[in-house]
Amino acid sequence: MTTTVGTTPKAIDAATLKNWQDRHDDLMIIDVRSGAEFESLHIKGSYHVPLGMLSEHAAEFAAKLGTRVVLVCQSGNRAEQARNKLGAAGLLAASVLTGGVPSYEAAGGDVVRGRRVWALERQVRMAAGSLVLAGVLGSKFISPKLGLVAGGIGAGLTFSAATNSCAMGQVLSRMPWNRSANEPTAHQALQRLGATA
Repeated sequence: MTTTVGTTPKAIDAATLKNWQDRHDDLMIIDVRSGAEFESLHIKGSYHVPLGMLSEHAAEFAAKLGTRVVLVCQSGNRAEQARNKLGAAGLLAASVLTGGVPSYEAAGGDVVRGRRVWALERQVRMAAGSLVLAGVLGSKFISPKLGLVAGGIGAGLTFSAATNSCAMGQVLSRMPWNRSANEPTAHQALQRLGATA
C-alpha cells in the first residue's frame, strides 16, 4: 500500500523500504518507539528518536532530516503522529512504514534483537483490560460506584480512537520498564542525525 503526497509516498510497505535501503544512500529510518521497544527489536541502521522527544523538538528534527525519511514504530500509528508533527514543522518528505518493525522483520529485513519487552500497544491493552475488569468486579463485590472505572476507561478508549492519540500509552511510555539506559537526549539524537548529513 502506497499513498503519495507530491512525489513522496505517505506510506510504504516493507518491500519498498528494503528496496530503498539497497538503492538510496540518503535514506534515514527514524524509530519513534520507546527506548525498551527499540532495544528489544529495531531495523539495523535506524535512528532512535522517541515520539515524545520528536514532538517536543519537531522543528529541530525537521531541519536535520534529509529528503528520504521513513518513520517506523510498532504498527504505524505513532509513526503517523510523528509524520504529522514533522509536516507541521515543514518536513513534508517523510513516509510511514505500514505494519511497523514487525512487518519489516516478517519480510526478511535486517533487524537487531535485544532484551524482549512487550510492545507499548500490548501494554495499553493489558492496562485497560485490567482496569475494566477490576472496575466490574469491584462494582459487584465492593461498591457499585467502582463500575465508573470501567466507564471511564471505555470513554478514554473511545476518545483515543476518535483522536488517534493515546494518553495511557503516553503515560506507560514514561514508566521505568519502557525506558532504556541508552535512551538518547534530544541533543544526542540531533547530533547523531547531524553526523550523517
